Amino acid sequence: MSSPPHAGHSPEDSPEALPPLDDTDEPVRVPLKIEDWLTVLVMGALALITFANVIARYFTNQSFAWTEEFSVFLMIVLALVGSSAAVARDRHIRIEYFSDSGSMARRKNLSRLGAVLVALLFMLIGVLSIRLVWDDYRFNETSPGIGIPQWWYSIWLPILSIGIALRAVGLFIRRGRRA
Repeated sequence: MSSPPHAGHSPEDSPEALPPLDDTDEPVRVPLKIEDWLTVLVMGALALITFANVIARYFTNQSFAWTEEFSVFLMIVLALVGSSAAVARDRHIRIEYFSDSGSMARRKNLSRLGAVLVALLFMLIGVLSIRLVWDDYRFNETSPGIGIPQWWYSIWLPILSIGIALRAVGLFIRRGRRA
């Protein structure tokens, strides 16, 4: 149910009359298929690892030692890749009461502000996590489960975080170009 227009406002200014800001087919410079295919590959790997572990446990009453550690790593990668896709498509978490109300200029400015804040946050995470990777490498840390170098896992945090930040910058630029 929609409320009647407020006094002094024309029906064209109501949020229902404004077109949505988030076009799913909005052109981007770096194809979104990258995140889509990475999501498919990571989900497939998780399913295969889990299935293999269940089968091994069922027939041998033992599980593969590496599966839990690798599954946790893949789930973190999946969350970061999904975040990158959500940012690029402007589908990240927001309070729609504020983001979808008001004039188109207000909505565009809120979208751009959100993109800047996401870019700053993930750039900060990326830069700070480089130190984590360096420490893992320098001190020759190994993973607790299977003993491989820990930086093999941690290197993906700065890479994917900076990727998310770049997607947010791209969203900021695209929102600035919109009429």
